[in-house]
Amino acid sequence: MRIALAQTNPIVGDLSHNCRQILDFTRRAQAQQAHVVVFPELCLVGYPPKDLLLKSQFINDNLRALHIIASHVHGITAMVGYAERNPNPVGRPLYNAVAILRDGQVVARHFKTLLPTYDVFDESRYFEPGPPPERTNLVKLEGLHHGAGLSICEDLWNDQRLIGRRLYHDNPITTLHQAGADLLINISASPFVVDKHDFRLKLFASQVQQVGKPLVYVNQVGGNDELVFDGNSVVLDATGKVIAQAKGFEEDLLVVDLPAGGAGRIEAYSRGVQSIYDALVLGLRDYVRKCGFKTVVLGLSGGIDSAVTAAIAADALGSDKVTGVGMPSRFSSGHSVADARALAENMGIAFSVVPIGAVHDAYEATLASPFTGLRPDTTEENLQARIRGALLMAFSNKFGHLLLTTGNKSEVATGYCTLYGDMCGGLAVISDVPKTVVYQLAELINQRAGRELIPRSTISKPPSAELRPNQTDQDSLPPYDVLDAILYRYVEEDKGVAQIIAEGFDPATVLRIVKLIDRSEYKRRQAAPGIKVTSRAFGSGRRMPIAQNYREVIPKDTAAAGGGDELAQSGWGDEPSKD
Repeated sequence: MRIALAQTNPIVGDLSHNCRQILDFTRRAQAQQAHVVVFPELCLVGYPPKDLLLKSQFINDNLRALHIIASHVHGITAMVGYAERNPNPVGRPLYNAVAILRDGQVVARHFKTLLPTYDVFDESRYFEPGPPPERTNLVKLEGLHHGAGLSICEDLWNDQRLIGRRLYHDNPITTLHQAGADLLINISASPFVVDKHDFRLKLFASQVQQVGKPLVYVNQVGGNDELVFDGNSVVLDATGKVIAQAKGFEEDLLVVDLPAGGAGRIEAYSRGVQSIYDALVLGLRDYVRKCGFKTVVLGLSGGIDSAVTAAIAADALGSDKVTGVGMPSRFSSGHSVADARALAENMGIAFSVVPIGAVHDAYEATLASPFTGLRPDTTEENLQARIRGALLMAFSNKFGHLLLTTGNKSEVATGYCTLYGDMCGGLAVISDVPKTVVYQLAELINQRAGRELIPRSTISKPPSAELRPNQTDQDSLPPYDVLDAILYRYVEEDKGVAQIIAEGFDPATVLRIVKLIDRSEYKRRQAAPGIKVTSRAFGSGRRMPIAQNYREVIPKDTAAAGGGDELAQSGWGDEPSKD
């Protein structure tokens, strides 16, 4: 049996586009003499469709589109993910389903059993779990004695040997094996997280080795809002060995002969900082394209964050689609505009300089009377960021650009960013990238270019918001390697303060950073959507209350190590100046 893995990039809600895409890949699979073509999870509606699923007409349209596709499927079997109605009077109104199309009609339907409700997933909001698979659920295919066992995404992620705390009592893969499946097929929409594919391969191999059956795994590719899907569809033989691997971060049609065929095409997949870069490029490109924009604008400060964001945008869209704006103030250093201009010239992007000194003076003059007798503080500093935000929004409005924000995860975490200032924008490209990784991305960008695309001075100089004389980030924050290590433990690993301190971090620093993270939730709630690349991104995957006052109780001996028992109760530290 020849099977084609159709790794497609659907547009959420665009049923006409997705329908054409499915039919095109089906024709391409037939041209390669495939007997079966398999598409990703919910490929007809795009993943995640979120509350579009609550619209009755949307479900009707999705079902009509499915039957249109089926009417064109002849001489091949197609497996297509879609949303099916639940006819039962009790339970959620829909199933996350896969349809088996053959000879111009829908010949069978199968439903997802395990519904994730963690991190960015909220499938129990919409879907009813499907019943456990039985022998009668196996799909009859040419070359298989009993048939193929179908599962959908999460159904494959309940391995008792590799999942620390299993979320479900049943393992659908074991059930399919017991039902007599000769081959396992999993259709998926599995979002990218750095180095996740290494774990996927380990998990899939473990499942396959337990049941001794080959596995076909078909994953969605592309960016949808904050999520990026990396593709990397794969086929494993009955021993758990990879015998075919699709491309990462782009559409692909991978054809392999099963179950007795030899090895197919095996594409290399990216890891580490390279995979983060690939995800950011794809996520930005698809967000711009799917939202109907053609060009982007961003502020170029001469710093590393805006430089990396500009490089990603130029790679994703083309240099002619990117505009940078330098907005020097009375506190901007001479090298800031020079570095920004050099970056723009190196990348071939448009660059404008709009000084903000006169506007800043006017703001201060306007506020002089009500502020009489009060010392200047962060209020005056943040006026500059807000002026810049307003100017960039003017560029966005006038020219139809999508405004990109340039704040990194370390800044967003601690609130070292200005509401209605540098947080203005439609997409926060690197908001899930810690500052230490931003530096790695800068080095990678220059390495890929084979030249100094990002000026060396931009990478080497101390980072600064330049909102007051001689300011650096480290005036307000600990060194970024320390900050990012604490941030990783507190946000991604959900470790408590005492646990982090016990790992050797300074107690006062830990308490201060934790306070900043907790107190900045209100800012993040108003931020532009950001591209998720880590295991725990701010946004829908981390749902913390704003009006809350939980403070972890710290043992006094732990607090005393930081210089005083008062840390056990307060945990407060100085606020960063950029708010």
